[in-house]
Amino acid sequence: MESRMSFIRKYILPKEIDFNAYLLDQARLGHVVVADLYRIGTRDLPISDENIHRITQRAEKLKSRNMEELLDVFITPYDKESIYRMITQLDWLILSVKHFFLEVRSYNIHCLGDYEPILKILVTMSTDLEQGIAALEGRKLPAITKPISRIHLAYDQVVESCARTTARLLSEEDCKHIIKHKDILAQLKEIGKRIQVTANTLEDMAIKVI
Repeated sequence: MESRMSFIRKYILPKEIDFNAYLLDQARLGHVVVADLYRIGTRDLPISDENIHRITQRAEKLKSRNMEELLDVFITPYDKESIYRMITQLDWLILSVKHFFLEVRSYNIHCLGDYEPILKILVTMSTDLEQGIAALEGRKLPAITKPISRIHLAYDQVVESCARTTARLLSEEDCKHIIKHKDILAQLKEIGKRIQVTANTLEDMAIKVI
């Protein structure tokens, strides 16, 4: 009897995967990586190859697992396209932080204190994104949309803060200094944009199932 049930579960019953938990794993890693960015930036800690490799390795592992399960499963809690977009966008968020680290190291920038207000907003945005994805399983729309609304407002703050900082840079005379810090600001804005885009997909997923 037991072997018969095992056969049924393996070959007849559709495979079930907890994609809520899988997506939350990626969102948590995204939050950890953004929080690390804030910690490194505000404490003027060095960015090592080990930091960058660790980020890349963990992100690739989670993305590969989630993609493999998505291709292998028949029934999903949301349409497969939405899950695919969420997986790739969460991965892009982590990649955008990796790219920031690479730029800072390439430009030999040792102090990120000037960017502390922007970094702090990004941490808050990543916290809200994690909170919104964690609320997917409960399928209560307010618990999902409230953090999404905060993300939209916070992204406006990131854009405004980057613009003000760029304006101050342009009043300086050192062209090299202006160019490298303008690139850093652009990458910080890119991190915020990735969180914002992911939040839009989260909202789309929530509306479709609630």
